[in-house]
Amino acid sequence: MPAKKKSARLFRCPSCGQLVQPKDEDFPFCSDRCRKIDLGKWATGAYKISSPVLDPEVLEDLGSSGAQRDKGRHDD
Repeated sequence: MPAKKKSARLFRCPSCGQLVQPKDEDFPFCSDRCRKIDLGKWATGAYKISSPVLDPEVLEDLGSSGAQRDKGRHDD
């Protein structure tokens, strides 16, 4: 059985879409400029990691802290 030839895996820069290889210096980006653009998006809140809160204790804490905040409010 002949050995399978390994092919170089190519990826795309998440900022501009240019092809990059894992051995490239700025991987997974094509350049330092694209790396900084991506960092800026995280810093400004353009990217967010969100998932539903499934831990019952966390949900209880969120509910109780919201109730405490509401106690301090006065409706005029």
